[in-house]
Amino acid sequence: MKNKLLCLLVFFVGLICFISSAQNRINENLEKKEVKLKPKGFPVAPFKDTLFYVYNKVGSFSAENRAKAITSKIKSLYEDDIFRPDSLRIVPSDISFDIVYKDDFILMSILESDAKSENKTANEIAKRNFTAIKKAVIYQNENYSLLPKRIGFTAILILILSLVLFLVSKVFNKIKSYFSKRRETFFKGFRYKNINVLTPERQEYVLMRFISIIKIIAFILLVYVTLPFLFNIFPATHAYTTTIVKWTLTPIKAAFLGFVDFLPNLFTIIVIILIFRYSLKIIKFFVDEINKENIKVDGFYSDWAKPTFNIIRFLAYAFMLVIIFPYLPGSDSDIFKGVSVFVGILFSLGSSNAIANMVAGLVITYMRPFKIGDFIKIGDVSGEVIEKTALVTRIRTPKFEDITIPNATILSSTSTNYSANTKQSKDGLLIHTTVTIGYDVPWKDIHKALIDAALKTDMTEKEPVPFVLQTSLDDFYVSYQINVYTKEPTKQPRIYSSLHQNIQDSFNAAGIEIMSPHYNALRDGNTTTIPENYLKSDYEPPFFNIKNKS
Repeated sequence: MKNKLLCLLVFFVGLICFISSAQNRINENLEKKEVKLKPKGFPVAPFKDTLFYVYNKVGSFSAENRAKAITSKIKSLYEDDIFRPDSLRIVPSDISFDIVYKDDFILMSILESDAKSENKTANEIAKRNFTAIKKAVIYQNENYSLLPKRIGFTAILILILSLVLFLVSKVFNKIKSYFSKRRETFFKGFRYKNINVLTPERQEYVLMRFISIIKIIAFILLVYVTLPFLFNIFPATHAYTTTIVKWTLTPIKAAFLGFVDFLPNLFTIIVIILIFRYSLKIIKFFVDEINKENIKVDGFYSDWAKPTFNIIRFLAYAFMLVIIFPYLPGSDSDIFKGVSVFVGILFSLGSSNAIANMVAGLVITYMRPFKIGDFIKIGDVSGEVIEKTALVTRIRTPKFEDITIPNATILSSTSTNYSANTKQSKDGLLIHTTVTIGYDVPWKDIHKALIDAALKTDMTEKEPVPFVLQTSLDDFYVSYQINVYTKEPTKQPRIYSSLHQNIQDSFNAAGIEIMSPHYNALRDGNTTTIPENYLKSDYEPPFFNIKNKS
């Protein structure tokens, strides 16, 4: 009986062990199946500790990439120095629950596939992740805030910038002091020919102003280069960094690309300029030879060479600009065309008188009525031509008055050239003056006295011999005109003065009175007007007699 009970006990113990082992095997198989069904999770650990896992991909965005993206976005919340926990919330949509910051920044989206992977609802996972993110960011901001570090970096950067600006200022001040102490060596003024362009004081002032401008530009560049680093310290000002860089790089890039695109046109313009330049040099060579009279062209005077070349050069440059114009950058823009038309209208409306004078100057050049150095008379103005320009002609009178006459006025007036026939191969200018003597004096005596006076006059020619013309026989007197040659037309006032003095002396020596016969007819017996040293020793004043013819 005891053996039977013992066998039953062993049997039941063995049965229990078998059932327990089978149960364990079933549980292990179930766990293995569950592990096989649940995908691999990727941790979201922005601050070392894992907040949660991401198991599923979204489209082509793998679970690993999703975890990295969520981690990066959570870090950006921590880097935001003004984090507002109330701005973090869950926003449900048709297909997901989104954890959003400030309405537009989506940290992550929880889909139904995420819920199935964890055997929970999407709402539950969203609340769990929301709570984990919020607590982690708040904890990091309270214990490991970046704001003091950023403020410290900002202070250090400003300090470094101030130190650099101070050193740059000292360098520029040293440069100024160096030049100021050695002003006698460096500042000697600048002269071009006889023109004093810059005095030493003015030269020093210009250099100091230039150094100051360079100093200001250096300060602006240093501050401008520092601003991107300064704005990059705080996340809220990151956008300004990109903006400042764009302000610099965009125009530089546009200018560089524009220059590269303009290179073909630039080479075309250079070739056109070189062609016209060397063509004008060839023309100028022949012009200089014609001006020197080494080359003679029938009907073309040597003094026409330079004005003609100026006209050719002007037309050539105008034609060159017309050819170059289409190759200039922006020449086809409406603004460029509008400005060109506006300038053309202003030029045409405001330069009518100037153009008239230019045309008149051109006509005068080829008429050749006078040249520089000639003594001329235009209207009431007499003097030496000292300058001829495209617009005006300047004349210096014998009183050293410089008078400017527009070329249009000269063209419409009568001009007299006193120097045209004063070359060595010609007789010279014939100057003349008139005296009136009564009929009681023999004309031969008057001729002799006038010719003697002319021969004694300075700056006159002895050959051809002076001559006298009797220009009129008036009621009371005869007009005698003495003509004498001279090759000094610019000294006419002195020649006339000397001639008149000699006429007085010659007439007095010849005993001829220069006076109006009207005065002589009323003489009452007083002494003659001839000077006493010219009278004979036995001279007696005549009496005033009235004879009666009865």
